[in-house]
Amino acid sequence: MKQLAVHPTPIPGLLVIDLPVPGDNRGWFKENWQRAKMVEAGLPDFGPVQNNISFNQAVGVTRGIHAEPWDKYISVGTGRVFGAWVDLREGPSFGTAYWHEITPDVAIYVPRGVGNAFQTLDAPAVYTYLVNDHWSEGAQAQYTFVNLADETVAIPWPIPLGEAELSAKDEAHPRLADVVPVPLRRTLIVGGGGQLARALERRWSAREDVDVVGRNALDIADAQSVACFDFTPYGTIVNAAAYTAVDAAETPQGRRGAWATNVAGVGRLVEASRESGARLVHVSSDYVFDGTAEVHAEDEAFSPLGVYGQSKAAGDALVATLPAHYLIRTSWVVGDGNNFVRTMASLAERGIDPSVVSDQVGRLTFTDDLAAAIDHLLSSGAAYGTYNVSNSGEARSWADIAARVYELVGADPARVTPVTTAEYYAGKEGIAPRPEHSALDLAKIQHAGFTPRDQDEALAAYLAG
Repeated sequence: MKQLAVHPTPIPGLLVIDLPVPGDNRGWFKENWQRAKMVEAGLPDFGPVQNNISFNQAVGVTRGIHAEPWDKYISVGTGRVFGAWVDLREGPSFGTAYWHEITPDVAIYVPRGVGNAFQTLDAPAVYTYLVNDHWSEGAQAQYTFVNLADETVAIPWPIPLGEAELSAKDEAHPRLADVVPVPLRRTLIVGGGGQLARALERRWSAREDVDVVGRNALDIADAQSVACFDFTPYGTIVNAAAYTAVDAAETPQGRRGAWATNVAGVGRLVEASRESGARLVHVSSDYVFDGTAEVHAEDEAFSPLGVYGQSKAAGDALVATLPAHYLIRTSWVVGDGNNFVRTMASLAERGIDPSVVSDQVGRLTFTDDLAAAIDHLLSSGAAYGTYNVSNSGEARSWADIAARVYELVGADPARVTPVTTAEYYAGKEGIAPRPEHSALDLAKIQHAGFTPRDQDEALAAYLAG
């Protein structure tokens, strides 16, 4: 009996799955689809929503070649079929063909855009497939076809097509030379104009498959805006939109704004990703923790202190319901525009001697490094889940960082006076509580093959630039 195993093929993303089929004199049994085991073995967690069955009465029944706007998981319940696949997606693998017999102990995973066909060898054959989108007339209009007899593809049909049973539609499909390739699914950056979105734009400036939208085109806090937006072209959605006014979130109006964007808006993106079959990248914060642990791991339980942190934690919980997600937890983000580092540099140049909090400790995260980490996870095919991302190096207080900024711009670091959080905010109202410790454990992202720059190195480069 075979053991569960997943094997690659010459067509990128097309996988052959060996299935255990135990049996005895009464018959056999198999786990045709077992999400946990199969994902662990290497099958994408593609989220099927519909199961279809094709019953084929006679030997020689031949169907295809159809590329469909969803992913498919194919197997047979009884009988034997010859399966053939042609990559119809634009790119260097366009036209690549592969074929394999399918019996009850073999399944095939077919990514969207790869043409699928089969021929019945032993009848009756029950051909079953799971898909991750619902069939509709509109979806059928998005099919791409290639002729079963195309000379370039040259599929070695066991039963010659002249002796097989084909539909008139399948016989009329175009040759490969006349096929318009299926466009690759695009990447959408939500939150255009923000510091992370700008860093991602720089990172992906040479790509032609990236769209960036600001609030005028897609406001995730507005249900109608999300409902009117077409997510179908996108295979990846990066959510760089967030309500980040930590102190304002403690006010009645700010509380509503934080929850509208960070919870309700994130929930809408999760459902849009689920419906369109897109993977979602979502950026979270160390504020989901209370800061009592000196270093925060990805699996630490939520314990937010203020409204902002509470809204981010709630959004994280929604993102976790989507199988294909990267939840990026970060801290002390520095990018384009006004930020702590720019403020300290400006104070130093103007001769101002600031008092800076010394009992909040963490690491900076420069948006260029955050964008690089996101790019790495997406391009490397790293396992979905939560990843901590910040710059590396020794955790420092805000006062330490301020002093280092002063030193880098040629000012005396002793001009920075360390104070406690209580001293700094004494007499001020409407101040949100801050975590005392914000340093994130970076072992998981490093194990995934990405090593963030040291924050001191990144700080010096940022100020030099």
